[in-house]
Amino acid sequence: MGLLTDLREQVSQWRQPKTLGQRGEAAAAKFLKRLGYLIIAQGERDGLGELDLIAVDSRTVVFIEVKTRKSLDKGHPADAVDDGKQRRITRLALAYLKRHHLLEYKARFDIVAVVWPDDVAKPTIEHFKNAFEPTGQWQMFS
Repeated sequence: MGLLTDLREQVSQWRQPKTLGQRGEAAAAKFLKRLGYLIIAQGERDGLGELDLIAVDSRTVVFIEVKTRKSLDKGHPADAVDDGKQRRITRLALAYLKRHHLLEYKARFDIVAVVWPDDVAKPTIEHFKNAFEPTGQWQMFS
């Protein structure tokens, strides 16, 4: 039984997000699912970077940037999605749409801001739908 118990503990640890950012992404995904979004990818990586969440809302592909903070002391989490970050997300989204043959579908960019203090069981979550337009030379049509 010792081996089985050890394996169960390891598997349970794999499933539990460890960092604040991972916990925030998991909470954001759960929040969006309750709103009816279908999460199709989480932590999608390629050589250009990472997309936090990719979802479908009706017939729109939604690229969601999740920003998690312990407090608002250093500003609102959504403010961290500056012009440079928007350009990177746009480039990653276009690559994703091309790779998966989804260019004919509408796409948009949302931000989910999560504030999760250490002493609180559940975070505060704000969803900013259509938070920014595609930017940079990789602009897309929606």
